[in-house]
Amino acid sequence: MAFEVGTHVIAESESTDRHPRSGVVEEVVRGDPSPRYRIRWDDGHESIYTPASGALRVQKRGRAGKRSRRESLTETPS
Repeated sequence: MAFEVGTHVIAESESTDRHPRSGVVEEVVRGDPSPRYRIRWDDGHESIYTPASGALRVQKRGRAGKRSRRESLTETPS
């Protein structure tokens, strides 16, 4: 899967000792079939990242202020 500039992504860790990292694609250095991205990580660092198969995915970001379906179903009328 190819990512575009501005896409929020999560990079899975290759080790059980580290947590996944999240960041934003700042530049597509090289496209498919061997993509390479410049990513600004949430900790402020930047790196050029070449993902292994399945190691980079889109971060699903919820909309602020929107209640979940579960919250709506469990609310009691006043």
